[in-house]
Amino acid sequence: MSSLMNIQSKRPPVDDIQLADMSRTDSDAFAELYQRHVTPIYRYHMAHTGNVKDAEDLTSQTFMAALESIHSFRGTGSFAAWIFGIAANKKAMFFRNLKPQVQLDEALQIPNSQLAADQLANQRLKLESITRALKQLSTDRADALTLTFFGGLSNAEAARVMRKSEASIKMLISRGLQDLRERTSLRLEVEE
Repeated sequence: MSSLMNIQSKRPPVDDIQLADMSRTDSDAFAELYQRHVTPIYRYHMAHTGNVKDAEDLTSQTFMAALESIHSFRGTGSFAAWIFGIAANKKAMFFRNLKPQVQLDEALQIPNSQLAADQLANQRLKLESITRALKQLSTDRADALTLTFFGGLSNAEAARVMRKSEASIKMLISRGLQDLRERTSLRLEVEE
C-alpha cells in the first residue's frame, strides 16, 4: 500500500490507458489499475455467482489474466471495457453454458451506518425482489444490466464486452428494465 501511495505522489494523475501502457514495465502502475477496477469487477462476478468465494476467485483470475496479457491492450478502447471482457470470459468459463445465479443483495452490500434499520430492511426487500426477477431474464439482458449498473460501464463499453452494437445494448437494457418492472413493484430508470 505504501508503494501505491508513493507512486501517486511521484507523478500527476494519469488515465487508465496511460497506466496500462506503463504497467507493461511498472508493477506499481498495474497495482493502481487494480485499485481502480477491483470493486466493479468483484461486483460483476458476485452478481453472477452469488458466492463470495467464487466471486473472489474469478476476480483474482480476471486480474491475473489481465496482468499476463497487458501487452495485448492496444488502448483503442477503454481499459474498463477490456478488463470486463476478460471478466466475461472468466465468467463464461466458470459457468460453461449454465444460466448465472444472480445474488444482487450481496453484490451491493456496502456497510452504511447512515441508514436506519427500516431503510436497510426496505433496501434488502427491494434487492431480493430484483434478484428473483433478474434470474428470470435472458442471459443477454441480465449481462447488459449487470455490466452497466453493477460494473459501472457505459453502454459503449458494455457493447464491446458483449460483442454487440451499442444500439443492441440499449435495447437489452431497455427490455431488461421493462422485464424487471413487470416482475417487481419497483420503478427502475436508466440515465441517458
